[in-house]
Amino acid sequence: MVQAYRADTENAGTGPRRPGSRLRVLRRRLATDVGLWRRGILLALCSVLLTLVMVFHAEIPNTIGNTGSLVETFLPWFGLLVPVLLALGLLRRSATALIALLLPVVVWFNLFGGLLFADKAGTGGDLTVATHNVNAGNPDPAGTAQQVAGSGADVVALQELPTGKVAAYEEALAGRYPHHSVQGTVGLWSTYPLTDARPVDIKLGWTRAMRVTVTTPEGPVAVYVAHLPSVRVKLNAGFTANQRDKSADALGEAIAGERLGRVILLGDLNGTMNDRSLKAVTAQMRSTQGAAGDGFGFSWPASFPMARIDQIMVKGVEPVSSWTLPATDSDHLPIAASVELPDGDQALPLP
Repeated sequence: MVQAYRADTENAGTGPRRPGSRLRVLRRRLATDVGLWRRGILLALCSVLLTLVMVFHAEIPNTIGNTGSLVETFLPWFGLLVPVLLALGLLRRSATALIALLLPVVVWFNLFGGLLFADKAGTGGDLTVATHNVNAGNPDPAGTAQQVAGSGADVVALQELPTGKVAAYEEALAGRYPHHSVQGTVGLWSTYPLTDARPVDIKLGWTRAMRVTVTTPEGPVAVYVAHLPSVRVKLNAGFTANQRDKSADALGEAIAGERLGRVILLGDLNGTMNDRSLKAVTAQMRSTQGAAGDGFGFSWPASFPMARIDQIMVKGVEPVSSWTLPATDSDHLPIAASVELPDGDQALPLP
């Protein structure tokens, strides 16, 4: 009888554990296993550093190689470090590393979660616009122009138009867009009449920006088309963007002096909305993608988009929706947006 009792007791001990007992074991282990807290201190510090970079990116100086602008250009991609740190924390079985990882997760979602999960896009709109850096070496200008026109946009802006290929774009777009103006290497095509088309001086010595009035059924709208200078990342010089920054300041000054209250900027700005060096423009205008787009809307490079350096920005105009168009033979993706034009006289008084 004694043997039977002992056997029954031992078998009972090998049965399935209740959830409550598992939690008690976990709590006991967290309280007694010092290694869980001591391991992964370096990983925890990496999470803290990542958090500080994302929170205080505006404080990173541009004095050496425009480091601050470089970080801000690719700031959303810093989120890819989170799963790396998570995997390393699990591998190290470090409670400290995993808890510290909550910091960059919360900050990243605070910065960019709205772009991914908020349903901002509406329907309708008074005017649809599109913009595309077509690439000077584009082998199929006509096909590229027709693809962008296929978006149904009322107004199309093109950048990087080489002199020898302008006629090909004009011919391809003539059927849908009876009105157009080309200034230097940028151009605007419209279903509505254009007036007061002129180049905008962005301190380059040649024309890569223009301004035109589009007379829509809802009244006149000032449309700017711009292609700011390219930037480069060099090992010996960092993020070389000085000329682009000077051009951005000049463009911002021109837009600030615009008399019409409804303004749309279309173009390749070679910078993102996060880049402080574009503040002369971004401080006075809204991004249609940020206000009414789904996702990040990356536009460059077309083969694997990593940044939105092509922009549609507005002032005195309400974004309704914003999206990226299918790839063409360019190294940029075209982008488009639909906007509402407020009623009333939008002309500002002369100073």
